[in-house]
Amino acid sequence: MKLRALADLHTLRTVMRERERIASERAAQDRAALAAVERGRRQFAETVGPVTRLRCHGRTSHALPRPAPEPLQRQLDEQAALREAISDEVDIDSLLLTDDGLSFRREGVGLDVVTRLRRGHWSIQGQIDLHGLRREEAREQLAGFMRDAARRGWRCLRVVHGKGLGSPGREPVLKMRVRRWLGQHAGVIAFTQARASEGGAGALIVLLRG
Repeated sequence: MKLRALADLHTLRTVMRERERIASERAAQDRAALAAVERGRRQFAETVGPVTRLRCHGRTSHALPRPAPEPLQRQLDEQAALREAISDEVDIDSLLLTDDGLSFRREGVGLDVVTRLRRGHWSIQGQIDLHGLRREEAREQLAGFMRDAARRGWRCLRVVHGKGLGSPGREPVLKMRVRRWLGQHAGVIAFTQARASEGGAGALIVLLRG
């Protein structure tokens, strides 16, 4: 038993010495690291020269999210092209159907499409009110609306142009211009006068290509 106790004591001393050696090495490494940091600070101070520490202003800098880029020039180009595509010089009277609603349908589009459009077969997905606007303002607004509708993938629209009762001579000038502009738009395949509940003679229901 005495020999075994001596052996255990020897082992314990060996373990203790090993732990002391590891602790000493770690302490030496820490001192070397601190010395390297201090040398770096001295070298920086010697290179830069005297510096003055700024006072803490107590404010917090927030990293605000950057807005997504918008293709503004492309939108302007598209809008300019669309304005040119809806001119006052083109006459579509020959393409209007001779019914009370002066409906319109593109060549190759069946008469049944206009009938279903008039009956509300397609749900209205977007609308614009041009009533009371001047001619150029109305054309600008309509061009932008049609561009947005195409981008959103809308199929059926309502365009309010008013009945023209307040125009000089009570002539529905804007009403006829809107019909002319829509008839020139390549994306429009048909339109018809709105039902009484949707604006009647003061609005059009427009169907775009699917």
